[in-house]
Amino acid sequence: MAQESSVLSRVDRSVEGIKQAILKHLTFSLARDPKTADARDWWYAVAKVAEDHILDRLLKTQGAHAEASVRRVHYFSLEFLMGRLMSNNLLAAGILDETEQALKEMDLDLTEIRDEEYDMGLGNGGLGRLAACFLDSMATQDYPAIGYGIHYEFGLFRQEFKNGYQIEHPDDWLMYGDAWEIVRPAYTQEVQLYGYVENVFDEVGNYRPVWKNTKPVLGIPYDIPIAGYGTETVNFLRLWESKAVVEFDFDAFNRGGYTDSLQEKNYGETISKVLYPNDSTEQGKELRLVQQYFFVACSLKDIIRRFNRECGDWAQFPDRVAIQLNDTHPAISIAELMRILHDEETMDWDQAWSIVSRTFSYTNHTLLPEALEKWSVPLFVKVLPRHLQIILEINRRFMLEVEERYPGNAVKKRVMSLVEEGSPQMLRMANLAVVGSHAVNGVAALHTELIRRDLFKDFDEYYPGKIQNKTNGVTPRRWMLSSNPRLSKLITSRIGDGWIRDLDQLRGLDHLAEDEEFRNHFMDVKHANKVDLARVIHEECGIEVSPDALFDVQIKRLHEYKRQHLKLLYILTLYRRLLQDPALDVHPRVFIFAAKAAPGYFLAKSIIKAINAVAA
Repeated sequence: MAQESSVLSRVDRSVEGIKQAILKHLTFSLARDPKTADARDWWYAVAKVAEDHILDRLLKTQGAHAEASVRRVHYFSLEFLMGRLMSNNLLAAGILDETEQALKEMDLDLTEIRDEEYDMGLGNGGLGRLAACFLDSMATQDYPAIGYGIHYEFGLFRQEFKNGYQIEHPDDWLMYGDAWEIVRPAYTQEVQLYGYVENVFDEVGNYRPVWKNTKPVLGIPYDIPIAGYGTETVNFLRLWESKAVVEFDFDAFNRGGYTDSLQEKNYGETISKVLYPNDSTEQGKELRLVQQYFFVACSLKDIIRRFNRECGDWAQFPDRVAIQLNDTHPAISIAELMRILHDEETMDWDQAWSIVSRTFSYTNHTLLPEALEKWSVPLFVKVLPRHLQIILEINRRFMLEVEERYPGNAVKKRVMSLVEEGSPQMLRMANLAVVGSHAVNGVAALHTELIRRDLFKDFDEYYPGKIQNKTNGVTPRRWMLSSNPRLSKLITSRIGDGWIRDLDQLRGLDHLAEDEEFRNHFMDVKHANKVDLARVIHEECGIEVSPDALFDVQIKRLHEYKRQHLKLLYILTLYRRLLQDPALDVHPRVFIFAAKAAPGYFLAKSIIKAINAVAA
């Protein structure tokens, strides 16, 4: 293996070597002739060349991590907004310029080829982009880390407008396959759903609840390598695709029940079918809960498999395994790990809880009460009956502790309980995440201050120091080096390239703030980028805009609390002023919106209609 790895390490990085590698993949990976190959064929061939330079590093990284028995970060997120990976991977492989030149010598354009890549349909909002940035940064900073999520067959949706209204179409991002992912069927996991809990006693008379009559489903892992920049580290993102345990009922087929024969297959595949299924119906809510449990159950089994191979001593589990919950979507993993330790490993409750509460950390993303995830108790009874028992037991013990700290304080109990009383009762997943984690963080200093002061005030008082700030940023590799090469080159020409891995070095630009030459260069870069955007707007929308105008841009999910409608009112206000005073001195402006509204979110979709109506 070591000899094979050293051979792989000698991949030719020269322009000529990359040219030959592209042609080799075009011929032997795709069976295409250069004379008849289309742009997508060339994209796939170039992607495979980048992958050649990354996979050897991946094998070395994982081997080194296993040998050193490192503590790994396991990042649990329901979405990863990866975007297009070609530029990032060519940069990480250190062959971007050479690849661009190799393609130029073949009369091909890297920009055009890069545009053939489909965005991975794995995420949609800031939550998912944060997750993707974290993966990039952890690899670049040499942290041993694995991302875990769902291998969605369809992304959120492709958006179209008819009469100004949003129309949704399936986002079939996998139609032509994906060049970056590697399927790992050997690591398939089986998880259980539904069923009921039977209270039994073991052979020594101990009470042991048993989860019975469950419906099994398989999770097939797909890995996407995550290459660090300026380092040898390559981590990976592991995504679970759902499959039925028995996909084809041969007896039913032979009896003529052709549709019935595929019933289990269809059920199994439904779980990982679509990112964020519409949860405005009870069936949609149920599918969302099943999705969340499916991916964390598969992920925990995978983590434990790796842990048992490398160590196996449960006392060391929190020292080897760190699990970060990206929002509350994966919070059910707290109950799942308790189930594994208490039910399957037969640990006593206190020992199991000690391991669980030292393993998890939780990132909060919102202060809005309506955005904090809650699940009805009847839904848990149906889908995850044993986990409901575990959450209620966590809550019972926690409420006893709260009573001991605040005797007779019913208000504290009501606010801090994991169960919200009502009809029906609701499980508060944010409270579960706080109670079951050893650290809770906001994503900015102000956000964290508001969490402590308002949202989790009682928890902050109860757990001093647990709520911490972790200011979250974006990776400069994606959001500067790849997306803004002109500005990146200007900065590097003045302060060197160390800022690409250490953003604090951008402080080196402070003394240039009053440098007229630098400011002129900066404005030239900005104008050139606006010329490029104006060209794209003309090509895509048929609208001519002036690069000399002020571009006012808002790109995010369409939601009431994100307040796109306030921007719309501002536009109308400016327009009215101009109508009343045509001589008003207002700098020309171009307002740019980009947003999707959830399919079942009527008011958000109405705001999209309003934006289009104002534009018209």
